[in-house]
Amino acid sequence: MSVFNATRLLGKTVLVTGASSGIGAATAILFAKGGANVILVARRADALKTVSDACVAAHKESGLQQGGKFASVQLDVSDKTQVAALWDKVPQDLQDVDVLVNNAGYVLGLEHVGDIADADIEGMFATNVLGLISVTQALVRKFKARKAGHVINLGSIAGREPYAGGSIYTATKHAVNAFTGSLMRELVNTPIRAWLKLNSLSFASEETRAPPLRSTKDSNHALTAGDIAEEIVWAAARPPHVNIAEVLVFPVNQASAGINYRSPK
Repeated sequence: MSVFNATRLLGKTVLVTGASSGIGAATAILFAKGGANVILVARRADALKTVSDACVAAHKESGLQQGGKFASVQLDVSDKTQVAALWDKVPQDLQDVDVLVNNAGYVLGLEHVGDIADADIEGMFATNVLGLISVTQALVRKFKARKAGHVINLGSIAGREPYAGGSIYTATKHAVNAFTGSLMRELVNTPIRAWLKLNSLSFASEETRAPPLRSTKDSNHALTAGDIAEEIVWAAARPPHVNIAEVLVFPVNQASAGINYRSPK
């Protein structure tokens, strides 16, 4: 029994959505460091180039011979037409994806029901739910044909604990939770794995008016993108017969969505 056997990642191909920043970027870079090939998917082409360069550097630093193939695909997961054309943009030698990391998503607004803009409602559902489902369907078909694959969906504590001012965001994350649970049950007679990772950190900027429920960057021991990336890569590196059904991650000074400690400045 090893401490953390990452050799199972060597030469594997991983597709990460929302890979241009935050958790997605950190996850892509860590997979690259572990000897995997990575397909980076996001809307911002310029940011993808920066992350792709970081993946190349991380792989080179690792000294590993396996992996080291990277592709950047500019794609909005909320656009079904773009998702349907995904494989037209992926190089042929990276078509056989082993791990899907559904990271793309965002939180917007603190308005209460009755005051929420239609655009905010439609945008969050289009990306957080419908986009995740579209990408998963595209990959699961391939996984079933190859009888191998791993789906990793990123959820949120908001998928367990609703909060005032977060009716839409929490609804989307409850949907992701339910979708992942059903997917895992549907795949029980296959070697394909599916799991949900819940964390209590939002990387939304001030412009998105993110809810002040989770540990923020100025709190004592806030989670970082790297912390979550480690959990994702660890789960992906488990033996093929091991499926991590769910992981819930808090910083040490937090106990729930609304219970956390911030020392006075």
